[in-house]
Amino acid sequence: MLERYFLRPATVDRIRANFAGAYIEHYVGWLRAQGYADRNVFRRVPILCQFGEFASTRGAIDGQTALDHVEAFAQHWVAIHGKSCRSDAARAKVAHDARNPVRQMLELALHGSVGRHRQRKPFPFEAEAPGFAGYLRDERGLKADTVERHAFYLNGLSAFLDSAGAASLASVSPPLLAAFLVERCVGLARTSRRDLCGTLRIFLRYCHRERLVERDLSAVVEVPRVHRLANVPRGITWEEVRDMLSCVDRRCALGRRDYAMLLLLVTYGLRGIEVAQLTLEDIDWQHERLNVPQRKAGHWSAYPLASVVGEAIIDYLKNGRPQTTDRHVFFRSMAPWRPITSAAVSSAAVRYLQRAGVRVHRAGAHTLRHTCVQRLVDAQFSLKTIGDYVGHRSAQSTKIYTKVDVAALREVAMGNGEVL
Repeated sequence: MLERYFLRPATVDRIRANFAGAYIEHYVGWLRAQGYADRNVFRRVPILCQFGEFASTRGAIDGQTALDHVEAFAQHWVAIHGKSCRSDAARAKVAHDARNPVRQMLELALHGSVGRHRQRKPFPFEAEAPGFAGYLRDERGLKADTVERHAFYLNGLSAFLDSAGAASLASVSPPLLAAFLVERCVGLARTSRRDLCGTLRIFLRYCHRERLVERDLSAVVEVPRVHRLANVPRGITWEEVRDMLSCVDRRCALGRRDYAMLLLLVTYGLRGIEVAQLTLEDIDWQHERLNVPQRKAGHWSAYPLASVVGEAIIDYLKNGRPQTTDRHVFFRSMAPWRPITSAAVSSAAVRYLQRAGVRVHRAGAHTLRHTCVQRLVDAQFSLKTIGDYVGHRSAQSTKIYTKVDVAALREVAMGNGEVL
Protein backbone atom coordinates (compact mmCIF):
# COMPACT_ATOMS: atom_id res chain seq x y z
CA MET A 1 0.00 0.00 0.00
CA LEU A 2 2.86 2.40 0.75
CA GLU A 3 4.20 1.97 -2.80
CA ARG A 4 1.04 3.58 -4.15
CA TYR A 5 1.91 6.89 -2.46
CA PHE A 6 5.71 6.85 -2.23
CA LEU A 7 7.60 6.08 -5.45
CA ARG A 8 11.11 5.93 -4.01
CA PRO A 9 11.92 2.50 -2.53
CA ALA A 10 14.22 4.14 0.01
CA THR A 11 11.29 6.14 1.38
CA VAL A 12 9.14 3.02 1.73
CA ASP A 13 12.01 1.15 3.41
CA ARG A 14 12.54 4.02 5.86
CA ILE A 15 8.86 4.01 6.83
CA ARG A 16 8.76 0.24 7.32
CA ALA A 17 11.93 0.34 9.41
CA ASN A 18 10.27 2.76 11.80
CA PHE A 19 9.11 1.48 15.19
CA ALA A 20 5.51 2.08 14.05
CA GLY A 21 6.11 1.00 10.43
CA ALA A 22 3.60 -1.87 10.43
CA TYR A 23 1.00 0.30 12.13
CA ILE A 24 1.59 3.10 9.62
CA GLU A 25 1.14 0.83 6.61
CA HIS A 26 -2.08 -0.61 8.06
CA TYR A 27 -3.34 2.89 8.78
CA VAL A 28 -2.56 4.09 5.23
CA GLY A 29 -4.68 1.23 3.87
CA TRP A 30 -7.52 2.27 6.19
CA LEU A 31 -7.29 5.89 5.03
CA ARG A 32 -7.61 4.79 1.43
CA ALA A 33 -10.56 2.49 2.19
CA GLN A 34 -12.32 5.32 4.04
CA GLY A 35 -12.03 7.67 1.06
CA TYR A 36 -9.44 10.08 2.42
CA ALA A 37 -7.73 12.26 -0.17
CA ASP A 38 -4.10 11.53 -1.05
CA ARG A 39 -3.00 14.82 0.48
CA ASN A 40 -4.12 13.53 3.89
CA VAL A 41 -1.83 10.52 3.54
CA PHE A 42 1.14 12.69 2.55
CA ARG A 43 0.47 15.02 5.50
CA ARG A 44 -0.06 12.34 8.15
CA VAL A 45 2.65 9.79 7.39
CA PRO A 46 5.56 12.12 8.33
CA ILE A 47 3.81 12.89 11.63
CA LEU A 48 3.37 9.19 12.35
CA CYS A 49 7.01 8.46 11.52
CA GLN A 50 8.16 11.13 13.94
CA PHE A 51 5.83 9.75 16.60
CA GLY A 52 7.33 6.29 16.11
CA GLU A 53 10.81 7.67 16.70
CA PHE A 54 9.61 9.75 19.65
CA ALA A 55 7.84 6.83 21.36
CA SER A 56 10.71 4.42 20.68
CA THR A 57 13.27 6.68 22.36
CA ARG A 58 10.98 6.86 25.40
CA GLY A 59 10.84 3.09 25.80
CA ALA A 60 7.65 2.11 23.91
CA ILE A 61 7.79 -1.50 22.72
CA ASP A 62 4.34 -1.93 21.15
CA GLY A 63 1.12 -0.08 20.34
CA GLN A 64 -0.25 -0.39 23.88
CA THR A 65 2.79 1.17 25.52
CA ALA A 66 2.97 3.80 22.78
CA LEU A 67 -0.42 5.13 23.93
CA ASP A 68 1.24 6.57 27.02
CA HIS A 69 3.32 8.91 24.88
CA VAL A 70 0.63 10.41 22.60
CA GLU A 71 0.00 13.53 24.67
CA ALA A 72 3.70 14.13 25.27
CA PHE A 73 4.30 13.88 21.53
CA ALA A 74 1.52 16.39 20.83
CA GLN A 75 3.13 18.90 23.17
CA HIS A 76 6.54 18.17 21.61
CA TRP A 77 5.04 18.84 18.18
CA VAL A 78 3.56 22.13 19.32
CA ALA A 79 6.91 23.22 20.75
CA ILE A 80 8.47 22.74 17.33
CA HIS A 81 5.69 23.69 14.90
CA GLY A 82 3.60 26.05 17.01
CA LYS A 83 6.11 28.82 17.53
CA SER A 84 4.31 31.15 15.14
CA CYS A 85 0.89 30.59 16.75
CA ARG A 86 -0.49 33.76 18.32
CA SER A 87 -3.34 32.26 20.34
CA ASP A 88 -4.12 29.24 22.51
CA ALA A 89 -6.71 28.14 19.96
CA ALA A 90 -4.10 28.05 17.19
CA ARG A 91 -1.71 26.05 19.37
CA ALA A 92 -4.53 23.66 20.30
CA LYS A 93 -5.20 23.07 16.60
CA VAL A 94 -1.54 22.26 15.97
CA ALA A 95 -1.65 19.76 18.85
CA HIS A 96 -4.87 18.22 17.53
CA ASP A 97 -3.42 17.83 14.03
CA ALA A 98 -0.56 15.81 15.53
CA ARG A 99 -2.58 13.91 18.12
CA ASN A 100 -5.51 12.83 15.95
CA PRO A 101 -3.69 10.69 13.33
CA VAL A 102 -1.56 9.05 16.03
CA ARG A 103 -4.61 8.08 18.07
CA GLN A 104 -6.42 6.82 14.98
CA MET A 105 -3.41 4.70 13.98
CA LEU A 106 -3.10 3.14 17.44
CA GLU A 107 -6.85 2.53 17.76
CA LEU A 108 -6.83 0.76 14.41
CA ALA A 109 -3.82 -1.33 15.40
CA LEU A 110 -5.15 -2.30 18.82
CA HIS A 111 -8.88 -2.63 18.16
CA GLY A 112 -9.26 -3.07 14.40
CA SER A 113 -11.47 0.00 14.04
CA VAL A 114 -11.40 3.74 14.68
CA GLY A 115 -13.64 5.88 16.84
CA ARG A 116 -15.50 3.12 18.68
CA HIS A 117 -13.10 2.31 21.46
CA ARG A 118 -12.63 5.64 23.17
CA GLN A 119 -12.62 5.35 26.92
CA ARG A 120 -16.10 5.88 28.28
CA LYS A 121 -16.44 8.85 30.55
CA PRO A 122 -17.74 7.82 33.98
CA PHE A 123 -21.33 8.73 34.70
CA PRO A 124 -21.59 11.72 37.07
CA PHE A 125 -21.53 10.69 40.74
CA GLU A 126 -20.84 7.09 39.69
CA ALA A 127 -18.67 6.51 42.75
CA GLU A 128 -21.35 7.67 45.22
CA ALA A 129 -24.49 6.69 43.29
CA PRO A 130 -23.33 3.79 41.08
CA GLY A 131 -26.80 2.53 40.21
CA PHE A 132 -28.37 5.75 38.95
CA ALA A 133 -27.59 5.23 35.26
CA GLY A 134 -29.05 1.72 35.44
CA TYR A 135 -32.09 3.10 37.24
CA LEU A 136 -32.72 5.54 34.39
CA ARG A 137 -32.36 2.82 31.76
CA ASP A 138 -34.06 -0.13 33.46
CA GLU A 139 -36.65 1.27 35.86
CA ARG A 140 -37.61 4.45 34.03
CA GLY A 141 -37.09 2.95 30.55
CA LEU A 142 -35.20 5.95 29.17
CA LYS A 143 -33.31 5.72 25.89
CA ALA A 144 -29.57 6.25 25.64
CA ASP A 145 -29.89 9.81 24.32
CA THR A 146 -32.10 10.80 27.26
CA VAL A 147 -29.72 9.18 29.75
CA GLU A 148 -26.88 11.20 28.21
CA ARG A 149 -28.92 14.39 28.64
CA HIS A 150 -29.34 13.59 32.34
CA ALA A 151 -25.59 12.98 32.54
CA PHE A 152 -24.93 16.37 30.93
CA TYR A 153 -26.94 18.22 33.57
CA LEU A 154 -25.42 16.21 36.42
CA ASN A 155 -21.92 16.91 35.13
CA GLY A 156 -22.69 20.58 35.65
CA LEU A 157 -23.80 19.88 39.22
CA SER A 158 -20.66 17.83 39.89
CA ALA A 159 -18.39 20.63 38.63
CA PHE A 160 -20.25 23.20 40.71
CA LEU A 161 -19.97 21.12 43.90
CA ASP A 162 -16.24 20.67 43.32
CA SER A 163 -15.77 24.40 42.89
CA ALA A 164 -17.83 25.04 46.04
CA GLY A 165 -15.74 22.60 48.07
CA ALA A 166 -18.55 20.12 48.67
CA ALA A 167 -16.81 16.85 49.46
CA SER A 168 -19.72 14.46 48.87
CA LEU A 169 -23.42 14.20 48.14
CA ALA A 170 -24.08 14.22 51.87
CA SER A 171 -22.88 17.83 52.00
CA VAL A 172 -25.44 19.01 49.42
CA SER A 173 -27.82 21.54 50.95
CA PRO A 174 -30.73 23.72 49.77
CA PRO A 175 -28.53 26.86 49.59
CA LEU A 176 -26.00 25.00 47.43
CA LEU A 177 -28.72 23.78 45.08
CA ALA A 178 -30.21 27.27 44.86
CA ALA A 179 -26.80 28.76 44.05
CA PHE A 180 -26.21 26.12 41.38
CA LEU A 181 -29.55 26.77 39.69
CA VAL A 182 -29.06 30.54 39.73
CA GLU A 183 -25.65 30.15 38.09
CA ARG A 184 -26.62 27.42 35.64
CA CYS A 185 -29.96 28.74 34.41
CA VAL A 186 -28.54 31.98 33.05
CA GLY A 187 -29.04 31.92 29.29
CA LEU A 188 -31.02 28.67 29.23
CA ALA A 189 -34.35 28.42 27.46
CA ARG A 190 -37.45 27.71 29.53
CA THR A 191 -37.58 24.10 28.43
CA SER A 192 -33.90 23.60 29.27
CA ARG A 193 -34.46 25.04 32.73
CA ARG A 194 -37.36 22.65 33.17
CA ASP A 195 -35.24 19.68 32.08
CA LEU A 196 -32.38 20.68 34.38
CA CYS A 197 -34.66 20.95 37.40
CA GLY A 198 -36.39 17.70 36.46
CA THR A 199 -33.06 15.88 36.32
CA LEU A 200 -32.09 17.22 39.74
CA ARG A 201 -35.38 16.14 41.28
CA ILE A 202 -35.07 12.63 39.87
CA PHE A 203 -31.48 12.31 41.04
CA LEU A 204 -32.11 13.67 44.54
CA ARG A 205 -35.17 11.47 44.99
CA TYR A 206 -33.14 8.43 43.91
CA CYS A 207 -30.32 9.30 46.35
CA HIS A 208 -32.79 9.50 49.23
CA ARG A 209 -34.47 6.25 48.23
CA GLU A 210 -31.12 4.46 48.22
CA ARG A 211 -30.18 6.03 51.60
CA LEU A 212 -27.29 7.92 50.04
CA VAL A 213 -28.48 11.14 51.67
CA GLU A 214 -30.49 11.56 54.86
CA ARG A 215 -32.98 14.10 53.55
CA ASP A 216 -35.08 14.13 50.41
CA LEU A 217 -34.06 17.41 48.79
CA SER A 218 -36.09 16.92 45.61
CA ALA A 219 -38.89 19.12 46.97
CA VAL A 220 -36.41 21.99 47.29
CA VAL A 221 -36.00 22.13 43.51
CA GLU A 222 -39.06 23.74 41.99
CA VAL A 223 -39.57 22.92 38.33
CA PRO A 224 -40.48 26.07 36.36
CA ARG A 225 -43.86 25.93 34.74
CA VAL A 226 -43.75 25.62 30.96
CA HIS A 227 -47.14 25.83 29.28
CA ARG A 228 -47.62 23.39 26.47
CA LEU A 229 -49.49 25.87 24.29
CA ALA A 230 -47.25 28.85 25.01
CA ASN A 231 -45.40 28.86 21.68
CA VAL A 232 -46.53 29.02 18.09
CA PRO A 233 -45.36 25.98 16.05
CA ARG A 234 -42.22 26.84 14.06
CA GLY A 235 -43.39 25.59 10.68
CA ILE A 236 -43.01 27.31 7.32
CA THR A 237 -45.26 27.69 4.31
CA TRP A 238 -45.27 25.25 1.41
CA GLU A 239 -43.92 27.96 -0.87
CA GLU A 240 -40.96 28.35 1.46
CA VAL A 241 -40.46 24.58 1.36
CA ARG A 242 -40.23 24.76 -2.45
CA ASP A 243 -37.75 27.62 -2.20
CA MET A 244 -35.64 25.60 0.23
CA LEU A 245 -35.62 22.49 -1.97
CA SER A 246 -34.72 24.56 -5.03
CA CYS A 247 -31.52 25.66 -3.25
CA VAL A 248 -30.17 22.11 -3.17
CA ASP A 249 -27.55 21.41 -5.82
CA ARG A 250 -28.30 17.82 -6.80
CA ARG A 251 -25.37 17.60 -9.19
CA CYS A 252 -23.06 16.50 -6.35
CA ALA A 253 -23.23 13.65 -3.84
CA LEU A 254 -23.81 16.04 -0.93
CA GLY A 255 -26.78 17.64 -2.66
CA ARG A 256 -28.32 14.28 -3.58
CA ARG A 257 -28.07 13.14 0.04
CA ASP A 258 -29.44 16.36 1.51
CA TYR A 259 -32.32 16.51 -0.98
CA ALA A 260 -33.45 13.00 -0.02
CA MET A 261 -33.19 13.79 3.70
CA LEU A 262 -35.17 17.03 3.38
CA LEU A 263 -37.93 15.24 1.49
CA LEU A 264 -38.15 12.60 4.22
CA LEU A 265 -38.41 15.29 6.89
CA VAL A 266 -41.11 17.35 5.23
CA THR A 267 -43.10 14.51 3.62
CA TYR A 268 -43.39 12.20 6.61
CA GLY A 269 -42.63 14.55 9.49
CA LEU A 270 -39.74 12.37 10.62
CA ARG A 271 -37.40 13.43 13.40
CA GLY A 272 -33.75 14.00 12.60
CA ILE A 273 -32.70 10.90 14.55
CA GLU A 274 -35.21 8.78 12.62
CA VAL A 275 -33.73 9.89 9.30
CA ALA A 276 -30.19 9.24 10.54
CA GLN A 277 -31.08 5.72 11.72
CA LEU A 278 -32.78 4.58 8.51
CA THR A 279 -31.25 1.42 7.03
CA LEU A 280 -31.53 -0.20 3.63
CA GLU A 281 -33.81 -2.85 5.14
CA ASP A 282 -36.30 -0.15 6.16
CA ILE A 283 -37.10 0.61 2.52
CA ASP A 284 -39.39 -2.03 1.03
CA TRP A 285 -39.02 -1.37 -2.69
CA GLN A 286 -41.20 -4.31 -3.72
CA HIS A 287 -44.23 -3.06 -1.78
CA GLU A 288 -43.29 0.64 -2.09
CA ARG A 289 -43.27 1.12 1.66
CA LEU A 290 -41.05 3.00 4.10
CA ASN A 291 -40.69 1.54 7.60
CA VAL A 292 -39.58 3.67 10.55
CA PRO A 293 -38.72 1.39 13.49
CA GLN A 294 -37.89 2.34 17.08
CA ARG A 295 -39.64 5.67 17.19
CA LYS A 296 -39.59 7.95 20.20
CA ALA A 297 -42.93 6.62 21.43
CA GLY A 298 -41.60 3.05 21.40
CA HIS A 299 -43.45 1.86 18.29
CA TRP A 300 -42.79 1.73 14.55
CA SER A 301 -44.58 3.26 11.57
CA ALA A 302 -45.03 2.24 7.95
CA TYR A 303 -45.64 4.77 5.17
CA PRO A 304 -46.38 4.45 1.47
CA LEU A 305 -43.18 5.38 -0.33
CA ALA A 306 -43.91 8.53 -2.31
CA SER A 307 -42.47 8.43 -5.81
CA VAL A 308 -40.58 11.72 -5.43
CA VAL A 309 -38.99 10.47 -2.20
CA GLY A 310 -38.14 7.08 -3.68
CA GLU A 311 -36.54 8.67 -6.74
CA ALA A 312 -34.43 10.96 -4.58
CA ILE A 313 -33.22 8.04 -2.44
CA ILE A 314 -32.40 5.95 -5.51
CA ASP A 315 -30.45 8.85 -7.01
CA TYR A 316 -28.39 9.11 -3.83
CA LEU A 317 -27.85 5.35 -3.51
CA LYS A 318 -26.61 5.11 -7.10
CA ASN A 319 -24.65 8.32 -7.42
CA GLY A 320 -23.79 9.59 -3.95
CA ARG A 321 -23.63 6.94 -1.25
CA PRO A 322 -20.11 5.56 -0.59
CA GLN A 323 -19.35 1.90 -1.21
CA THR A 324 -19.61 0.34 2.25
CA THR A 325 -20.95 -2.75 3.96
CA ASP A 326 -22.72 -0.62 6.58
CA ARG A 327 -26.50 -0.84 6.08
CA HIS A 328 -27.38 2.74 7.04
CA VAL A 329 -28.83 4.79 4.20
CA PHE A 330 -27.19 8.16 4.75
CA PHE A 331 -23.47 8.77 5.26
CA ARG A 332 -21.08 11.63 5.82
CA SER A 333 -20.05 13.35 2.62
CA MET A 334 -16.39 13.43 3.70
CA ALA A 335 -14.02 10.77 4.95
CA PRO A 336 -14.17 8.77 7.08
CA TRP A 337 -17.32 7.16 5.72
CA ARG A 338 -19.63 6.92 8.73
CA PRO A 339 -23.42 7.05 9.11
CA ILE A 340 -24.74 10.57 9.45
CA THR A 341 -25.87 11.82 12.86
CA SER A 342 -29.12 13.50 13.84
CA ALA A 343 -27.19 16.74 14.43
CA ALA A 344 -25.94 16.62 10.83
CA VAL A 345 -29.50 16.11 9.56
CA SER A 346 -30.64 19.18 11.48
CA SER A 347 -27.62 21.17 10.28
CA ALA A 348 -28.51 20.37 6.68
CA ALA A 349 -32.04 21.70 7.23
CA VAL A 350 -30.64 24.89 8.77
CA ARG A 351 -28.21 25.36 5.89
CA TYR A 352 -30.84 25.25 3.16
CA LEU A 353 -33.38 27.28 5.11
CA GLN A 354 -30.78 30.03 5.40
CA ARG A 355 -29.89 29.78 1.71
CA ALA A 356 -33.54 30.19 0.82
CA GLY A 357 -33.81 33.24 3.07
CA VAL A 358 -36.43 31.58 5.28
CA ARG A 359 -36.47 33.08 8.75
CA VAL A 360 -37.81 30.86 11.50
CA HIS A 361 -37.28 30.61 15.23
CA ARG A 362 -34.89 27.75 16.10
CA ALA A 363 -34.49 26.43 12.57
CA GLY A 364 -33.69 22.74 12.22
CA ALA A 365 -35.08 19.35 11.31
CA HIS A 366 -38.10 19.94 13.56
CA THR A 367 -39.02 22.97 11.45
CA LEU A 368 -39.86 20.63 8.59
CA ARG A 369 -41.59 18.20 10.95
CA HIS A 370 -43.80 21.04 12.20
CA THR A 371 -44.45 22.06 8.60
CA CYS A 372 -45.65 18.55 7.77
CA VAL A 373 -48.01 18.50 10.77
CA GLN A 374 -49.36 21.98 10.05
CA ARG A 375 -50.11 20.99 6.46
CA LEU A 376 -52.08 17.98 7.70
CA VAL A 377 -53.98 20.21 10.13
CA ASP A 378 -54.81 22.64 7.34
CA ALA A 379 -56.10 19.69 5.30
CA GLN A 380 -58.53 18.99 8.19
CA PHE A 381 -57.28 15.54 9.12
CA SER A 382 -58.27 14.38 12.60
CA LEU A 383 -55.81 14.83 15.45
CA LYS A 384 -55.68 11.06 15.95
CA THR A 385 -54.74 10.52 12.32
CA ILE A 386 -52.11 13.25 12.42
CA GLY A 387 -50.64 11.98 15.69
CA ASP A 388 -50.36 8.45 14.32
CA TYR A 389 -48.81 9.73 11.10
CA VAL A 390 -45.96 11.62 12.77
CA GLY A 391 -45.52 9.22 15.68
CA HIS A 392 -46.88 11.27 18.57
CA ARG A 393 -47.27 9.33 21.78
CA SER A 394 -50.13 11.48 23.04
CA ALA A 395 -52.84 13.56 21.42
CA GLN A 396 -51.66 16.45 23.62
CA SER A 397 -48.56 16.66 21.45
CA THR A 398 -50.71 17.27 18.38
CA LYS A 399 -53.08 19.80 19.93
CA ILE A 400 -50.47 22.55 19.83
CA TYR A 401 -50.99 22.79 16.07
CA THR A 402 -54.70 23.53 16.46
CA LYS A 403 -54.49 26.47 18.86
CA VAL A 404 -53.80 29.15 16.23
CA ASP A 405 -55.21 29.75 12.80
CA VAL A 406 -52.22 31.69 11.54
CA ALA A 407 -53.90 32.69 8.28
CA ALA A 408 -56.93 34.09 10.07
CA LEU A 409 -54.77 36.01 12.55
CA ARG A 410 -52.80 37.48 9.66
CA GLU A 411 -56.03 38.74 8.08
CA VAL A 412 -57.06 40.35 11.37
CA ALA A 413 -53.64 41.99 11.79
CA MET A 414 -53.76 43.41 8.27
CA GLY A 415 -57.36 44.61 8.55
CA ASN A 416 -58.82 47.80 9.99
CA GLY A 417 -59.57 46.25 13.36
CA GLU A 418 -63.35 46.62 13.09
CA VAL A 419 -65.56 43.83 14.30
CA LEU A 420 -68.67 43.20 12.22
